[in-house]
Amino acid sequence: MAEKRNKLQKVYTLLVQVGRTENDGLPKGSTGAALMCYSSGVSEAEAVREAVAVIKQAELSPLDVTGYGTISEREEGGAVIDDEEKDLMNRALQENSVIIAQMTTLYDKGEQRQ
Repeated sequence: MAEKRNKLQKVYTLLVQVGRTENDGLPKGSTGAALMCYSSGVSEAEAVREAVAVIKQAELSPLDVTGYGTISEREEGGAVIDDEEKDLMNRALQENSVIIAQMTTLYDKGEQRQ
């Protein structure tokens, strides 16, 4: 039955911007972070809800979510997706999970550190 469920699900690429909270673990002086996530769901709205829930559990404060679509939608739009990214997307689909692939810490003066 899990395999049937996975056929209905897709993986969406999301960019989630987070602000500061008391126990977020972000570096001192940062104003927040940008998280590149791969989240599974039967719709983009469900994938966003799942990603936001996971991020809140990590004691981060989601402020904004930008959706970039599924792998096929991204490729149709001209995006080139490397094998590592495809592997992470496949893992999110197989595990019905949210994978945070990259986190970029943000600072006031436009400074970014990875």
